[in-house]
Amino acid sequence: MSSAPHIPVLLEEVLTALAPAPGECHVDATFGAGGYTRAILATGAAVIAFDRDPDAIANGRALEEEAALTLVPATFSALESELAARDAVPVDGVTMDIGVSSMQLDQAQRGFSFQSDGPLDMRMSQEGMSAADFLNEAEEEQIADVLYRYGEEPKSRRIARAVVAARPLTTTAQFANVVRKALGHRPHDKKDPATRAFQAVRIHINGELDELTQGLEAAERVLKPGGRLAIVTFHSLEDRIVKRFLRDRSGAAPGGSRHMPVTAAEREPTFEITARAIRAGEAELAANPRARSATLRTARRTGAAPWRLEA
Repeated sequence: MSSAPHIPVLLEEVLTALAPAPGECHVDATFGAGGYTRAILATGAAVIAFDRDPDAIANGRALEEEAALTLVPATFSALESELAARDAVPVDGVTMDIGVSSMQLDQAQRGFSFQSDGPLDMRMSQEGMSAADFLNEAEEEQIADVLYRYGEEPKSRRIARAVVAARPLTTTAQFANVVRKALGHRPHDKKDPATRAFQAVRIHINGELDELTQGLEAAERVLKPGGRLAIVTFHSLEDRIVKRFLRDRSGAAPGGSRHMPVTAAEREPTFEITARAIRAGEAELAANPRARSATLRTARRTGAAPWRLEA
């Protein structure tokens, strides 16, 4: 096995939570560069790994040929149906590393970052609506709503007006400069305001938060009693979804979830939270600055039936 080109965040903590063992089957719902998968395979467990990015799947094919690995080119919202099609339910563990991968950020042609100029793309699956399509075709109000909702940008309306006035936008540098100009950014300012705008557009066109919610619900259905769940997030929007899901499913939320109401008889806890939120230590931060914003939440599946969602 070749070494992964990027450092997986909180690797030791994820492995501790998953506790993979020989003969077990684990799901890596976000294969990426394969860091978690390689570590799980090294314990003797088999891995079924998902990724919507065709580049990630292509890069993993060599590893698939030499290890107990099955690669699935799909989103993790399709986790349950894809596992069922392979007669692989239930599984012993599920892990997810949410958001954009280092590989995607490092490739200027993918358009995820403004650090290097490239086409305004941002599509994880390399299919469907691109960031340029959205920014050039959406109504000003919709752009402002996306920036506010997914980027928590307080001046979203100002940026949206500037985007519409600057159309057409075709490159990451153009979009970043429009945002900076709209907000009066100065080169010595500590944080580039384009960061929030890029995050918002990326989350929107890839449906990332809906994917996360559906992926968590699928994990609940495919994990066996005693199965382990480990989720790594990188910003507050993602972490709130995971925290709320585990709080509700562990019975810690009075009255159940306001987003997924269930009857009292159906509200038996399906997860036991196994640790407080975990963040990277100083040694990892020194070696891997990307870990600074990472949060790991872990849980163990109980024997209760999955919650049924209201129609």
